[in-house]
Amino acid sequence: MSHSLIEYIHLGGYVMYILVVLNIIGLSILLWKLIQIQIENKKAQKIVTNICQEVQKENQASLKSLEDAILNKASKYLLSCETGMNTVKIIATIAPILGLLGTVIGVLSSFEAISQAGFSSGANTFASGISLALITTVGGLIVALPHYIGYNYLAGSYTKLETKYEELIINRITREKIS
Repeated sequence: MSHSLIEYIHLGGYVMYILVVLNIIGLSILLWKLIQIQIENKKAQKIVTNICQEVQKENQASLKSLEDAILNKASKYLLSCETGMNTVKIIATIAPILGLLGTVIGVLSSFEAISQAGFSSGANTFASGISLALITTVGGLIVALPHYIGYNYLAGSYTKLETKYEELIINRITREKIS
């Protein structure tokens, strides 16, 4: 007997509902972050120019302290771009644990059913709890995998973006030292 995705979600109970909500939140953040990385890469030169101009207006100190101030401001800017990444990491971490929770709940309900009806009641009594257990385990893993992959991909993309900003800043400062 084949079930639809919606039926599997309903069979998994509350744990599956929680996993679905977490999946929607996490995938939305991942999509937002993928778009944001593309935008940040395209406008990196403009952002670095703006940061350098802001810092130069605020700080008329030595070139070394100016460089440090620019790098510090750029670092803070990039840190603000990473908003939401911890949420994705948390979802990737807790999804399998929630699946395991569903497994324990399913097995527990199976044993409760057996204890009330006895072993002679048949496999159907035991099967529904085991079904819940397996569905939530699969659900937890299905939610966790794209979040693990997405988080790691985005973390690498942010590192590359940070390197790009540093290069642009250093090149700009070097040009200003020469001029």
